[in-house]
Amino acid sequence: MKALRIHGGRIDLAATCYPDAPPPWLDLSTGINPCPWSTHPVPTVDLQRLPSPDAIRDLEAAAAAMFGADADRVVALPGSEIGLRALDILDLPSPVRFVTPSYSTHADAIAGAVPIPRDAIDTIRDGTLLLANPNNPDGDLDAPERLLRIVRRGTWLVVDEAFADIAPEFSLVPHLAGDDRAIVFRSFGKFFGLAGVRLGFMIAPLAQAEALRRRLGSWPVSALAVAYGTAAYRDTAWIAHARRSIIARADRLDALLERHGLQGRGACALFRLVESDDAPAIFERLARAGILTRQFDHAPRWLRFGVPGEDSAFERLDRALGDG
Repeated sequence: MKALRIHGGRIDLAATCYPDAPPPWLDLSTGINPCPWSTHPVPTVDLQRLPSPDAIRDLEAAAAAMFGADADRVVALPGSEIGLRALDILDLPSPVRFVTPSYSTHADAIAGAVPIPRDAIDTIRDGTLLLANPNNPDGDLDAPERLLRIVRRGTWLVVDEAFADIAPEFSLVPHLAGDDRAIVFRSFGKFFGLAGVRLGFMIAPLAQAEALRRRLGSWPVSALAVAYGTAAYRDTAWIAHARRSIIARADRLDALLERHGLQGRGACALFRLVESDDAPAIFERLARAGILTRQFDHAPRWLRFGVPGEDSAFERLDRALGDG
């Protein structure tokens, strides 16, 4: 059961803990888009050969165009978590602080980092600051102007923008000059709904970008990630439609939760956080109905709902919440 509170997506474990739950399970425990990118024909992937340097550069250029960055400052990663866990090699200045609550990975990303609340970030004027924008799990969101002020005061800023594709107007990336002391991570799998591809990016000044490229080596990502990532980032029609669809479904989830006396919180349209004394009981009721949501050890009154993807998923959630 503890593992269900550490990370979302553990349907295998949930099925073991709740063997009498009706299948198939409905996974609302992550912020991953349940309506994934797809195209016909599917991208061609040659699994007999290593991806070429040109193909990786093409992937980085496609991602850079979506992010609003120069391609030479964009580094492809086998998932953004790998980049976060490699921050130690970049010799970022101390003291290192990270905003909490947020991803558990942030506490481990840089040795010696200390937690601070989000409302304290405007007081930081030295060292390195790591935060997520939009934040997870509460969906808190800061305008780029606030974050730029931190950078311009002399702090190295590291921003985890794993959910920024749904709200690109809040991304820090297009506002950064090439020599600004800022590093931004982006995730492919959450917005495009393909977490298993294991693809992410770091956007950084050239010195830090080259340092990470040297550490990752010649083939940082798989041929599958290169093919799917390049095609998806260039599918501008799908991207525009997905943004509209996700926002509409988030509004629908807000209304559904409100009908059951629950208030959804957060500015990230891929998930909603509910705070309630009944959160443990609601989690249990939904799990017994085959619906997995996300609890948190550090906040037992919190329950996070990923945005459902289909009418049937909304209807199933509505029924399960009404059964209490």
